[in-house]
Amino acid sequence: MTRNAQQSNRLSQGGRIDRSRTLSFTFNGKTYQGHAGDTLASALLANGVDIVNRSFKYSRPRGIVAAGAEEPNAVVQLGKTEAGQVPNVRATQQALYEGLEARSTNGWPNVQRDMMSLVGKLGGQFMPPGFYYKTFMAPASMWMTYEKYIRKSAGLGRSPMENDPDIYDHLHQHCDVLVIGAGPAGLAAALAAAQGGARVILADEQEEMGGSLLDTRELLDDQPAEQWVAEALQALSGMDNVTLLPRTTANGYHDHNFVTLHERRTEHLADTAPLKEGRRQVRARMHRVRAGRVVLATGAHERPLVYAGNDVPGNLVAGAVSTYIRRYGVVPGNKLVLSTSNDHAYRAALDWAESGRDVVAIVDARANPDGELVEQARGRGIKIITGSAVIEAKGENRVRGARVAKIDAEGFRVIGEATTLDCDTIASSGGYSPVIHLASHTGARPTWSDDLLGFVPNLVKGVAAAGSARGVYATADVLADGLTAGANAAQEAGFEAADVRLPQVAARRDGAACALYQVPHEKPTLRAPKQFVDLQNDVTAAGIELATREGFESIEHVKRYTAMGFGTDQGKLGNINGMAIAARCLGRTIPEVGTTVFRPNYTPVAFGAIVGRHCRELFDPERYTAMHQWHVEHGAEFEDVGQWKRPWYFPRKVNGKTETMHEAVARECLAVREKVGILDASTLGKIDIQGPDAREFLGRVYTNKWAKLDPGRVRYGLMCKDDGMVFDDGTTSCLGENHFLMTTTTGGAAGVLEWLEIWHQTEWPELDVYFNSVTDHWATMTVTGPEARKLMAEVTDIDLDKDSFKFMDWREGQVAGVPARVFRISFTGELAYEINVQANYAMHVWETLFAHGDKYGLTPYGTETMHVLRAEKGFIIAGQDTDGSVTPEDLGMQWAIGYDKPFPWIGKRALSRPDTSRTDRKQLVGLKPKDTKVVLEEGAQIVLDPNHAIPMPMVGHVTSSYYSPTLDSGFALAVVKGGQQKMGETVYLPMADGQVHEAEIVSTIFLDPKGERQNV
Repeated sequence: MTRNAQQSNRLSQGGRIDRSRTLSFTFNGKTYQGHAGDTLASALLANGVDIVNRSFKYSRPRGIVAAGAEEPNAVVQLGKTEAGQVPNVRATQQALYEGLEARSTNGWPNVQRDMMSLVGKLGGQFMPPGFYYKTFMAPASMWMTYEKYIRKSAGLGRSPMENDPDIYDHLHQHCDVLVIGAGPAGLAAALAAAQGGARVILADEQEEMGGSLLDTRELLDDQPAEQWVAEALQALSGMDNVTLLPRTTANGYHDHNFVTLHERRTEHLADTAPLKEGRRQVRARMHRVRAGRVVLATGAHERPLVYAGNDVPGNLVAGAVSTYIRRYGVVPGNKLVLSTSNDHAYRAALDWAESGRDVVAIVDARANPDGELVEQARGRGIKIITGSAVIEAKGENRVRGARVAKIDAEGFRVIGEATTLDCDTIASSGGYSPVIHLASHTGARPTWSDDLLGFVPNLVKGVAAAGSARGVYATADVLADGLTAGANAAQEAGFEAADVRLPQVAARRDGAACALYQVPHEKPTLRAPKQFVDLQNDVTAAGIELATREGFESIEHVKRYTAMGFGTDQGKLGNINGMAIAARCLGRTIPEVGTTVFRPNYTPVAFGAIVGRHCRELFDPERYTAMHQWHVEHGAEFEDVGQWKRPWYFPRKVNGKTETMHEAVARECLAVREKVGILDASTLGKIDIQGPDAREFLGRVYTNKWAKLDPGRVRYGLMCKDDGMVFDDGTTSCLGENHFLMTTTTGGAAGVLEWLEIWHQTEWPELDVYFNSVTDHWATMTVTGPEARKLMAEVTDIDLDKDSFKFMDWREGQVAGVPARVFRISFTGELAYEINVQANYAMHVWETLFAHGDKYGLTPYGTETMHVLRAEKGFIIAGQDTDGSVTPEDLGMQWAIGYDKPFPWIGKRALSRPDTSRTDRKQLVGLKPKDTKVVLEEGAQIVLDPNHAIPMPMVGHVTSSYYSPTLDSGFALAVVKGGQQKMGETVYLPMADGQVHEAEIVSTIFLDPKGERQNV
C-alpha cells in the first residue's frame, strides 16, 4: 500500500475512515489534517506526531500507546475558546472534527523541549515512591507553597475560567436487559434478548459499535466481519424495543442493577455543542438506568510488557497497531519489532507486513510457538526469535532500536547476550485482562485464573458476563457466549428464548501463552533503566519493588504509596503487571496478593453531565407563594428562606422618601400590636399525616403527649434528634381521629419529612401511618392583632366567639367564599387567625381581606417584623435560637416534655446523660441592655468579667436581637451557661471596636407574660 503525501503514516486505502472528507485540526499550535472517522490519536499518528505529552512525575516524552479507553499518555486539553476548555480528554476517544484544537497538558515551554525533563533526568533517581511525603513534610507552614508548584509540574489539565455555555441532561430509564459493550458478545446478547421480546438498551463507549470485529482479520460467514456488524445493527435499530447508545460509557454500576451511562452526544462535533434550529443541543447526557438484568460484554484490555525504556514514544500495545492499521488506515512507523508471549499479538506483525512496512522481527518469549498465526508469519518470511524478549527500548524522543535477549521467564533472568535490532516501533503483548471494573463496582472481588493469566469477575445476582469480559477469546466462542448470556437474561426477565442464527467463524488454532509481566534486564530492577508499569502516573517496577522492601505488603498499600492505578487510568494497562511484580518481590502468587478495588467512574465524566440541568436557576430553584406577585407590586423587599422568596418588609414612601428597614419594621410592629397585620405564612412546612397509628407515631417523634388530642384542637410540639437536641418545632392539628396536619419551620420542612420517613421505614415499619407533603397545596395567611376578630367576622361564616373558638382550636368554614381551615394559633402573642385555603384561591382571599381591612388599618408585614414580634414573646426559631446543641430543658420548655409517656420519644434517653444534666449548660434567657438604645449584635459573645485578660472565658452568645418599638428598647435572646439561675445578674458583651455593652439577664418573655392578649 502507498502512503498519503501529506499524512506520512496514512495508507492510501483501507480502514473505516472517509478519505473524501478532509478535516483540519491543530495540536500544540500546529495545523494538521485528518479524515472523518479518525480519532484525534489516529490523526496524530497519521501525521507522524511522536510526542503527545510529558509524563506526570519525570516529564519524560510520551507517545500514544493504545487505541481506546486504556490509553494512559495521550491525555490532552481541548477547546478553542476559554469557555470551551475541556481538560484531560483521551485522544484515543475523541473523534476528529473540523477546527478541533488540542494541546498537551504538560511541557514547558513546549512538549518537545520541556525544561522539567531536566529534573526528571538529573533528579529522577532521587524521586522514588514516597518522595513527596518524605521531602515536603516540614515546615508544615510551607505545604501550600509546595503544593502549588507540585501541582503545576504534575501536568494536569486545567478547568475553564469562564462559564460553560453548554447544556447537559439526565434521562431516567428502565429496561429488561442492559447490554454493556457492543462487540461480538454484546451484539449477540442484544439480538438474543431483543428477539425474545425484552426491552434492551445496548451501550458502547466507541464512536461506532462493533468492537473487535471492526479490525479483525477473521471472516464471518466468509465475509468481512464488519458486514455482519452492519447487518446486526440494522436489525437492532429496526426494533421498537431496542435503544442503541454509541459513544456511551457505563461509568458506574451500583446496587440493584442501577447503572449510570455517560452519553457523549455532541462532543464529536465541536468543543461546544452546535446550534440546531437556533437552540443549543445537549452536549452530554447521563442515563440513569434501572435494569432487570445486565450483561457485561466489556471485552478485555491487552497488557503491555514491562521492559526498560517501554515509555519511549514508539512503544505500543500490539492490538493498537492492528487497530490503527485496519480501522484507521494508519501505520505508526516504518520498522516494527514485536515482543510477545502469545499468538494473538502476531496479527500486528501480519497487518504491518501487509501494509508494506518492514517487520524486523517477532520476539516470542515462548520456546516453541506453533499456532496458526505463527505459521502465517513464518510463511511470510518474518523473522521469529523464540525464548526471548525485548529487554530494553533505545531512543529518547522516539524508539531507535530494541535490545533483544534470551530470557528465563520463570527464573526472571537474562540468559543470553543482548543484540540490538534497528527499528522505530516496538509492539508488545503480555496477554489480555478481562475488563472487570464494572463488576468490581458492585463490591464483588474478582478471581484469578491461571489458565487465562488474568482476573475474571465475580458476579452478583442479576448480572452476567460474556465473551472476553470473562476470559472467552475465540471469536466463535465469544459470539456463542454472548448469545447464551442475552437469551438467559431475557428468560430471567420473563421472556421467551429466541432462535437467533450466528455467523460461521472458522476455528483458529492458537498455542498456549506464557506468563510474562516484567521482562528481566541484565541489571537488577533497581539499577536498570526505568521499566514503567503505570505510564500515566510514572510508576516503575523499581518503585513497586522498593515499596515492598519498605514493608508495604498489601496491594492496596502498594497502590497508595506508589500511585499505581490512580487518576483517570484506573489501572487499565498496568495493574496486573504491578500485582505480578509485587507478588514476585513478596514471594507470593498473584491471587495471594489480590487486586485493588475499582471505583466509579470507569473513565472521566464531565461535571456538567453529572449535574445535568440542576444548575444555574435550576440548581436551587426559587419558590414563590400564591401571593408573590401582590408582594412585588406593593414594593416588598425579599429574603431567601430555604428555597422560598419571603417578604422581608414592606417599605413605604413617606414624604417622598422610602422607609429604611428599621422604619418599616417599627411601623409594621406597631400596626400588629395596636390594630391588625397580615403575614403570608404559606412557606411553613405542612405534612399531612394519616393512619390508625398516627397518634402513636406523633407521640414517639414529639417530646410531648398526643394520645388525647381531640379533633378540632391544635398542639405545639418540639422535635429532637436522637441525641436529645432540638432540631425543629411547630404545631400539629388534629383533623380527625387518625388524621393530623403537622407544620414545620420553612427551612426544615424537607428535613422533617425525611426524618419521619427514616424512623417509620427503618425503626417502626409496623406502624400503619402515612406522610405527604402538602406545603404547596395550602396557602396560609396570618391575620393578627387586636382588630383581627372584627376583620375576620366580615369575611367568614365561622363562629369567632372567644368561648366557642378558643385559643389552640381550629375550625372549617368559608373565608371570602372559599372553603378554608382557620386556626386560632399565634406566633405574635396577639389575637391571631391562621387561614389555610387551597393555593389557587389564595390571591382572591388575600385581596378580599385587604378590601375589608382598610378601615381597621390592615398592614402587611414581613419576616423581620415577625421575628421582632415572636422574640418579644420569647418564642424560639429552631436553627437560630437552637444550634444542634440545645435540649428542650436548656430552653426552659419542660412544660413541653412528656417525661411519663409509655413509649420513649426520640431523644428522651439522651436527656439522662450526665452531660445533658449539667447545671452549667447554656440555657435560653432574655437580655435587656442597660442602654435601651443599644441593639446587641447577634452572635456577640457574653462574658462575666470584662476586665479579664484575653482570652476571656466566654459563657454564652446572643441568638436573636432586635429593637422593639413597643418596648422602645433593644432586647435579645441568648444562651448563657447556667443562665436560668442567673436572673437579674449583669453580663458583658465586648465588641470588636473596643466597646463593652452591659445587659441584664431577664425572662425570655418581654411582653404580656400572662398571655392575655392572645386569649382575648
